[in-house]
Amino acid sequence: MATPGSPVICPRCGQRSVPAGGPFCPFCGRYLAPLHWTAEPPASAMPAPPPPPRAPYAGPPRYRFLPRWGFPAQAWVDPEPAEPPPDPLRAARTLLNTLVPLLWATAVVAVVAAGAEIWRYVLLLASRDRALSATVVAVSDALVNTAGTVAPVLALLAGLVLVAWTLRAGAAAAEGAGVAPSRSARATVVGWVLPGLNLAVPGSVLAEIEHTAWGRPAGVRPRPSRLLLVWWLLWAAGVVLGVVVLLWSLRTGVQALADGVLLHAVLDLLAAATAGVTAVLVVRLTALLGPARRTRREVVVRVGATA
Repeated sequence: MATPGSPVICPRCGQRSVPAGGPFCPFCGRYLAPLHWTAEPPASAMPAPPPPPRAPYAGPPRYRFLPRWGFPAQAWVDPEPAEPPPDPLRAARTLLNTLVPLLWATAVVAVVAAGAEIWRYVLLLASRDRALSATVVAVSDALVNTAGTVAPVLALLAGLVLVAWTLRAGAAAAEGAGVAPSRSARATVVGWVLPGLNLAVPGSVLAEIEHTAWGRPAGVRPRPSRLLLVWWLLWAAGVVLGVVVLLWSLRTGVQALADGVLLHAVLDLLAAATAGVTAVLVVRLTALLGPARRTRREVVVRVGATA
């Protein structure tokens, strides 16, 4: 061990240096104090401390005086029973009470709209030879605009309820037959609203509901009834004619406008017929799914005097 004041030999360059020159070698700059490295394991490698010993069971608790606390005194309450799943047939009947009036209202307003369009076409023919009354033209325009606005709104509302009824009726038919629905709810809705698919999917869905409600085997191809075929034809014709009327409205010219009036009248009449047939069809299919139960009521007819 070096004594204080004695020269220190640098372990790197081997030169001697005096302690008064500082802790670093004046020749190579190495630190002259001896270094000792100590390796310690990380904290994660250290073994976990043993758990404290568990006290032995000393019996139930004992109190030096009578406890004043406790559970509230109340009667035994049974747990609430689970709500039964919603009945799709009942939901279909509930929607039917809204759907049928909407369909008949749509049919009536569509007939009025068709009459207004025909009246406008007659006025167009009459205007070729003589001037028309401003009052008559104003009334005709008001009737066309009003009926042409109310009819699409009613048709849209009836369409929404019809799609919802289709979903409930399809689920009720599948549940009654003990089979799974052939289409999901999303596929059914897309088939109703997507152009092209709405020519085939709605009729197929209603045909499957009718097929299942009749109790026919699931592996047999559905054969629609005559009423359903009529509805399918009216529905497809209405979709195609609606596209034609929409494209025809892009044309300009007096004759194109006059022809457009006739096309609107034909479309309104077709929409009225489709709405009426739809109302009859949904009532029939709902009755096939399960007849409504009649509630019996006892009515007092006469009260006789006792002897």
